[in-house]
Amino acid sequence: MRAALEEARPRVVLIEGPPEADALIPLAADEEMRPPVALLAHAVDEPGRSAFWPLAEFSPEWVAIRWALEHDVPARFIDLPATHTLAWGRQEDEAGVAGESPLDAETADSEGDSEPACGPEPASGPEPASGPEPACGPGPADVRIDPLGVLAETAGYDDPERWWEDVVEHRGVGKGDALAPFTVLEEAMGALRETYGSGGHDRDLVREAYMRLQVRAAQREFEDGVAVVCGAWHVPALRRKTTVAADKALLKGLPKVKTDMTWVPWTHRRLSRVSGYGAGIDSPGWYGHLFSAPDRPVERWMTKVAGLLRAEDRLVSSAHVIEAVRLAETRAAMRGRPLPGLSETTDAVRAVMCEGSDVPLALVEDRLVVGDVLGEVPSAAPAVPLQRDLARLQRRLRLKPEALERELELDLRKETDAARGRLLHRLRLLGIAWGEPAASRGSTGTFRETWRLRWEPELSVRVAEAGVWGTTVLSAATAKAEADAVTAQGLADVTALAERCLLGELPDALPTVMRILADRAALDTDVGQLAQALPALVRSLRYGDVRGTDTGALGEVAAGLAERVFVGLPPACAALDADGAEEMRRHVDAVHGAVGLLGDAPAAGQGHLRARWQSVLRVLSGRDTVPGVIRGRAVRLLLDDGELAQEEAARLMGLVLSPGTPPADAAAWIEGFVGGGSGGGMLLVHDERLLGLVDAWLTGVPVEAFTDVLPLLRRTFSAYEPGVRRTLGELVRRGPGAGTGATGAGPGIPGFAAELDPARADAVLPVLRLLLGLDEVAEDIGKDLVGVTG
Repeated sequence: MRAALEEARPRVVLIEGPPEADALIPLAADEEMRPPVALLAHAVDEPGRSAFWPLAEFSPEWVAIRWALEHDVPARFIDLPATHTLAWGRQEDEAGVAGESPLDAETADSEGDSEPACGPEPASGPEPASGPEPACGPGPADVRIDPLGVLAETAGYDDPERWWEDVVEHRGVGKGDALAPFTVLEEAMGALRETYGSGGHDRDLVREAYMRLQVRAAQREFEDGVAVVCGAWHVPALRRKTTVAADKALLKGLPKVKTDMTWVPWTHRRLSRVSGYGAGIDSPGWYGHLFSAPDRPVERWMTKVAGLLRAEDRLVSSAHVIEAVRLAETRAAMRGRPLPGLSETTDAVRAVMCEGSDVPLALVEDRLVVGDVLGEVPSAAPAVPLQRDLARLQRRLRLKPEALERELELDLRKETDAARGRLLHRLRLLGIAWGEPAASRGSTGTFRETWRLRWEPELSVRVAEAGVWGTTVLSAATAKAEADAVTAQGLADVTALAERCLLGELPDALPTVMRILADRAALDTDVGQLAQALPALVRSLRYGDVRGTDTGALGEVAAGLAERVFVGLPPACAALDADGAEEMRRHVDAVHGAVGLLGDAPAAGQGHLRARWQSVLRVLSGRDTVPGVIRGRAVRLLLDDGELAQEEAARLMGLVLSPGTPPADAAAWIEGFVGGGSGGGMLLVHDERLLGLVDAWLTGVPVEAFTDVLPLLRRTFSAYEPGVRRTLGELVRRGPGAGTGATGAGPGIPGFAAELDPARADAVLPVLRLLLGLDEVAEDIGKDLVGVTG
């Protein structure tokens, strides 16, 4: 492209793209501009309706823009204005038209999803589309083809990119022949357009009519000094002789919508079709390398691959690099290719550096062939006020957006980390999912937070969309929280919102949310909804303490909500089917954990919450109308809290597992008592009385009922850890109680006596003191004392 422009020396460069972006072209010369970037257009009154025009450093459009700026040549965009593109997509949505408009191929909907169009590649190679490329296809309108794919298949290639490398990228042009590839491609596209027409997509004709009008206007102004940079598919249509009146007739009555446009950062991953957000190139990292390293590209590529693999602790030497280059060149020669392409270099890397394994090769393809390069946009680019405030906060908190996913560990006791956590929580509330919460490693304290950060280009759309709520992150999050509280569908949604308000420290929104929460809690009669809402409130109380937030009002609401759960839970547990009983069991577990966190806070003068909850569990454990899985779970919770003696738990289990109880009900009780990851396996290991009851019941289940209870029992015991299952198997094989003697005094576990052996216990003390460093501390203290007395 650059060579062609140098040879043609046009007086004006016309580029396929939205004309509203003409004022943004000078920013491409800014020192802070780093491709890949994209032009972003969005509807002013509906920011979520947007479209991107991605550009990489090697994109022909970007090369043309930079050449024009360097030579003081005017550059203009000539595609159909975005004001029509976005309005056209809105009309289709309102009409409920199935499928996606070819003009809206790069348009992100309100959820951030989009589908790539199967448009042709730009004239200089398989580059990012300069905008929403049209699709084309023979016959029916819903059949789309790739024009370069057709040319490649005609030439006997199964890969259009490999064909393009052979016929264009790897065959240099001599001086004075820079325009030859464009002439040949124009002839090929002319033949395709004669065969396939517009592919049944009438909007291509509208776009091309607008472009013809812009070309005519430029020719009147600059005569023959006009260069047009566009997708090769459009060239025959732009050459076609038509009247001005005919072109204007196609543009008459187009819908409009007020549009804003700016530059936004883009990523190589988003330029790749493998991302599901394709812009016309499979291997942006590879093509970026070819563009930036024209001298000895294969050798430089292999060196880059070796560096990546070494960073991942793979043993790769200089000899590997040399051998991989030789192998790639040999394969290219055997295939009749002028130079090694991506397929040859990939084969060589797999064979030499990866020792035939696809595992490290997948890393190379992800990090280098595709890549995670994130572009940068100068601060002078237009932006909504919310975007500017976010950029200011990112600089102040040293949170630079990055395309590569990374983990961020925060200590909320530190002011900077707490501010980072608040920002990420506020952005999540606004629908800007820059960070996703993750499980903290090495600490379970509430002063720790772990986030997975990854900046995706469409987050720029989410920022523009969230700009309707306010001009700063704080004001926008506050307004959004208040609006969400009013429109929340259920009580659990309001409680989750209250938790997010505390996490994001939104004191102005919390009174509104709390008022709505109290009103909903007073009117809601669904025990399941109340039980779902309580844990979120309790978590909010804990997080509020860490952040120093006043949660007094929240504690009162939580206590009142707990009381309503206590009153309504026993009746709600009656007459439930299997699925309903399992769901209610999960509610019981959630409420139990919440009450444990609340502690002994007074519940509006009705006694302590924990005592009230234990009385509810006793009621649940003793009612025959309550499903077995809930009764068993209630007994287990009481036993774990020390409110039920082991003898009483064994008695209740013996009653349930008696011959008079239906096997299915008994199996459900066992599931609630010792099932899943609740530590029931260890309970059976350490209490052979309970294990003996289960074993005796299981061996006594009638044959006709065994197949009915087997799936439930399998689910119960398969969740145990392998070591627990192995120990239980040994105990069952030996026979429960066999190791305890006639009196059954000992626990019956091999290697353990009935009483503690002091001699064996004391034997571990030296090792323990060594691990804790207690001997060194004592020695240091002794030296200090000697020094003082001496």
